Amino acid sequence: MFELPVGLPSELVPLSWLLGVWEGSGVLDYTIGDGSVTREFGQRVSFSHDGLPHLNYNSYTWLEPEPGDPTGEKIPLVSETGYWRLSRQQGEGDQGPGMLPGTGEPPFATADAVETLRNDDGGFDIEVALVHPAGVAELYLGQVKGPRIDLATDAVMRTQGAKPYAAATRMYGLVDNHLLWAWDIAALGQTLRTHASGRLAKVD
Repeated sequence: MFELPVGLPSELVPLSWLLGVWEGSGVLDYTIGDGSVTREFGQRVSFSHDGLPHLNYNSYTWLEPEPGDPTGEKIPLVSETGYWRLSRQQGEGDQGPGMLPGTGEPPFATADAVETLRNDDGGFDIEVALVHPAGVAELYLGQVKGPRIDLATDAVMRTQGAKPYAAATRMYGLVDNHLLWAWDIAALGQTLRTHASGRLAKVD
């Protein structure tokens, strides 16, 4: 049985099944022109909260050794960090912009208030902001409905030196107590296509 952490903001209850540290493996399989890149990787993901109405997200991945590699060395791959939250209008009770504190009562502080945020599909609209150290920032919009999340990029920003990356979709689901995910991308001049997927088990 899942127990909600002490101090969890009511707005995070629909996303609470993500909380914790997850670790496992996955497969990278991306077609580029007439060729493809296929590798196995390991991953460690953390979802946490700090008392504010968003989840903190961090992901670190590494390439597993190639078959026959005598060193058995794991090679660091990529990392990303970001924030996950229900999508709603910010009000006077919310912090910001900048470091300005909210005024008055925090909005959506009760379960009944959060229920008013359900969409016509019976889920909750969400926003996910992710940053990659190689000069890419993504804003995803999507939905959480029970133990499933579907996301699609609303905006992608790149620094001048970043590699071409235009759009992405992601799916997350809780299946047999494992976090399963799939990530499609449009990058390096390719259309949106399969990129990577993983299966993670909770370790903390």
